[in-house]
Amino acid sequence: MPDKKINQIKLILFTALLGGSAGAVVWCFLKAVSFLTGVIWETLPQKSGLSFLPVLVCALGGLCVGVMHKKYGNYPEELAVVMKKIKEDKYYEYKHMTAMLLCALIPLVLCSSVGPEAGLTGIIAALCYWVGDNVSFARGYTGELSEISEAVTLGQIFRSPLFGILAVEKLEDENRPEKMQKRDKLLYYGISTASGFFIVRILNTVFGKAMEGFPSFSEGPSGAMDYALLLLYIPVGLLLFILFEAFEKLTKKLGGHIPVILKELLCGIVIGLTGLFLPMVMGSGEEQMAELMETFAAYTPLFLAAICILKLLMTAFCINLGMKGGHFFPLIFACTCMGFTLSMLIFPEAGSHAAFASAAVTATVLGAQLKKPFAAAFLLLLCFPAELLLWSFLCAAAGSKAAALIEGKIPGGVAK
Repeated sequence: MPDKKINQIKLILFTALLGGSAGAVVWCFLKAVSFLTGVIWETLPQKSGLSFLPVLVCALGGLCVGVMHKKYGNYPEELAVVMKKIKEDKYYEYKHMTAMLLCALIPLVLCSSVGPEAGLTGIIAALCYWVGDNVSFARGYTGELSEISEAVTLGQIFRSPLFGILAVEKLEDENRPEKMQKRDKLLYYGISTASGFFIVRILNTVFGKAMEGFPSFSEGPSGAMDYALLLLYIPVGLLLFILFEAFEKLTKKLGGHIPVILKELLCGIVIGLTGLFLPMVMGSGEEQMAELMETFAAYTPLFLAAICILKLLMTAFCINLGMKGGHFFPLIFACTCMGFTLSMLIFPEAGSHAAFASAAVTATVLGAQLKKPFAAAFLLLLCFPAELLLWSFLCAAAGSKAAALIEGKIPGGVAK
């Protein structure tokens, strides 16, 4: 058998193993988060009789994260930062793996207003480069394998394989002699994804789901009025994007004036107090969204709009004061709250209109954030019906173009 054919078979088997391993890591990580969250926020307060105990635990967790940030670095890094290092440095450091894991785990366990994607992508990238440095066969393909693993990881977290491949930046290195062709990457990605989902399915069957994840709307649009209202929903989404960017700048400036360790301690205390007095703003948003989908009609539109704005602020605050993570899940929850608000203000019976309004607002914000309309649209299959995919893409495209204009990335824009 020709060497080229043997090499391709080896790559197929290796990427299948890699995808299965990535799926297992994601599952184990999320299972640990789910278990520890229950212990801290339910078991401990019930057994101790101290309702304020989570505040003390959050303060201690913030202190631990601050110490690790000071000693090892500002983990976890965002997906864009991880992928930039893979592309430009062609390497991702893994010597501080324990600190990376704990800095990704603790904010999620303490219900910081962040998602798991930032921590997990960094962990998977580090593992890929560890494999590349210790397995001779993988050494020549480390960059491509890291990219494939990142895509598998995102596909697992958001239950959308297409989002994974569309969200990850393609690595190009013309000087690498063993560089994979794009068609080969798609093949290996498909194999890795199938392997990852297969392993996760087995683990879910044997041990139960790692996390419930975002609930899904079962209803879509109901008439032409919904489509006409895109003229309202898209501008509202853009306003939320601008507001979140302003919160990001404000909290980043605030975090820059507070010493490391102290700012993480402060952030932990704020998270604990928020959990006591306003739990709806806590966490990544999955559980709260499941509750809201059933009960949103019991709240006033003003209350839901306030929750949306507070969620945006809390997410930026947590990320920039050290209790870090991803921002996709919290943004989806916040924008859905605004979708509920708009549908309740416009329609006497919100009903299926709430799903369409929420999808439109959320797609606009994610399109503006990602600058990848297709990726944003496929991401929303996580919780919105497939029949809204076209409208989600149109809103995401509008958000992307408008954000580029605002940020000065096309002629006539204003520099950010």
